Amino acid sequence: MSLSGATTSADSATRREIIERLALTEARHFVSGFDRPNIRYRISENSGNARDRLLRFIRNEHEGEAGIVYCLSRKRVEEVAAGLAAKGLDALPYHAGLSADVRQQNQMRFLREEGVIIVATIAFGMGIDKPNVRFVAHLNLPKSLEAYYQETGRAGRDGLPANAWMVYGLQDVIMLKQMQASSDAPEAIKRIEHHKLDAMLGLCELTSCRRQALLRYFDDELAEPCGNCDTCLEPPETWEATTAAQKALSCVHRTGQRFGVSYLVDVLMGKEDERIRRFGHDQVSTFGVGTELNQSEWRNLYRQLIARGLLAVDLEGHGGLHLTEESRPVLRGELPLHLRKFSRKAKAKSRERKSNRFANQGQDKLWQALRNRRQQLADEQGIPAYMIFHDATLAEMVENRPETLSQLSNISGVGARKQEAYGEAFLEVLNEYRNLDDDTQSDTEEETLQLFRLNMDIEAIAAQRGLKATTIYNHLAKGIERDEVPLSEVVQLQPEQLETIRFAIEHNDGGKRLKPVFDTLEGEFPYEVLRCVRADMSRE
Repeated sequence: MSLSGATTSADSATRREIIERLALTEARHFVSGFDRPNIRYRISENSGNARDRLLRFIRNEHEGEAGIVYCLSRKRVEEVAAGLAAKGLDALPYHAGLSADVRQQNQMRFLREEGVIIVATIAFGMGIDKPNVRFVAHLNLPKSLEAYYQETGRAGRDGLPANAWMVYGLQDVIMLKQMQASSDAPEAIKRIEHHKLDAMLGLCELTSCRRQALLRYFDDELAEPCGNCDTCLEPPETWEATTAAQKALSCVHRTGQRFGVSYLVDVLMGKEDERIRRFGHDQVSTFGVGTELNQSEWRNLYRQLIARGLLAVDLEGHGGLHLTEESRPVLRGELPLHLRKFSRKAKAKSRERKSNRFANQGQDKLWQALRNRRQQLADEQGIPAYMIFHDATLAEMVENRPETLSQLSNISGVGARKQEAYGEAFLEVLNEYRNLDDDTQSDTEEETLQLFRLNMDIEAIAAQRGLKATTIYNHLAKGIERDEVPLSEVVQLQPEQLETIRFAIEHNDGGKRLKPVFDTLEGEFPYEVLRCVRADMSRE
């Protein structure tokens, strides 16, 4: 099975036809490469609970970061989103069955807020321009490499490292083939879709560099293995699978080429089952000959045989398997077969939890502080956070630690307009964390709280620490949220004023964005006061 070939040739022919019909043959053509080197491609078999694996992946590698999870059905979208939310992640569903208002609200939260995860069908993504999506995960097999490339391409558009993570299983293959067969598309279109799915399966079963194969499919060449995909970083084991494949294929033949994988595995493993006895398959020569592999390994083997075209799925029936012409050389022993080795769950390598984005804790604290300031400004203006600065710009601030507006202007992404609008706010954070030593200096928020407990007012604390009053209010709001300082000691409000603010926050989505609250109150109360009241309400 090739990852290039007919599909790519058809695409090239389509491009030529478009150029000719639009009379653009004399126009200049600008062709860009398909490679996205910052994206790490990782594909594995679904050897366990896919949702648990997804949760571990997010917790270990993308805690607090934005991502997209694609599922095949609306029902699974709802289940996965609810499951992640129950584990404390900010996960929202998105599919065509939701009302337009809910879809719009979830999409806007994804665009504007930090760390939101969208769980979606392929209905989500077109026109989405969020540069700091750190991962795209698939819990089902995409229909084609075109779909896979487009969907994974929504990760890491800021050029920073991102993950394209996928688990898939045999059921995905059967379901997609059934969907293709039941569609009303002309037979020619169905054949193309079949080839595309075969190419997608081919990418999954590769033992060589995935990026090279993916680029080759789009007529783009990569001379050397990329070193940034799972098959490069952890080369998969292969095994001589000819004998096992002969048993699996023979079992299909001996049972009449009309049963699905689960039944065939039960026969191979010699399971005492009333249905098997009723059909007389406890008497066939393949009954009980497969005890060298476990149930998951046999299912994996059948999936790979389907992917390689040695078995076909009865799409008109209930997923029964039958032999293809390509299986004959293997059955006769004329063609040896080496397959990707199934990874037992017990042998899976545990990944070290990624606690920090940067090399040391001080850098990571500064990174989080810069993100918090960005989100604060975005909330106040009612715009997505990335419209202020991209993650790549914040990362460069962490690495270079500019001290003046002039130095800040040398950071990529800080133009004259943004320097004027946001420069002072971000320099304040940079200066606040400039001398932070994780081993000897106390946390900067705690230092503010200690001074406040000594009855120093906010202006005095700001003067002593060389910070702006806004930053001191932010520290105190954190203290209010943790129930370490009472709201009444930080802001002086009449009971009716406090009630007015609380009402405005409650009726503006709980104050997730403060600008609508600020506008509702017609600017009567500054953002610092609103932030403190919101912090107090979060304790309830």
